[in-house]
Amino acid sequence: MSRIFRKYHRWLAIAFSLPLLTTVLSGIFFTIAVEWFHQRQFARFLLGVHTGKIIGLGEVFPIINGIGLIGLLVTGIYMTSLFRKRRYLPPSEF
Repeated sequence: MSRIFRKYHRWLAIAFSLPLLTTVLSGIFFTIAVEWFHQRQFARFLLGVHTGKIIGLGEVFPIINGIGLIGLLVTGIYMTSLFRKRRYLPPSEF
């Protein structure tokens, strides 16, 4: 079963890496542009990239990021074996 989750996790990571990376980097650069360099016009452009409005996906971009993150979290947590039943091993006698 873990093998299946690894396959899905790998597929999700490839599929959602670009939207998530775009969101993270534009958020970082937005803060730097506003707080450090006081570039309001460039910050507006970065906000458009951050929300997906610059490519016409403003309404669905957060949903894409959310679904990707939830999928990666579910498959990643399952692969850590936190939810598997542990077998009881009786203490060995010498």
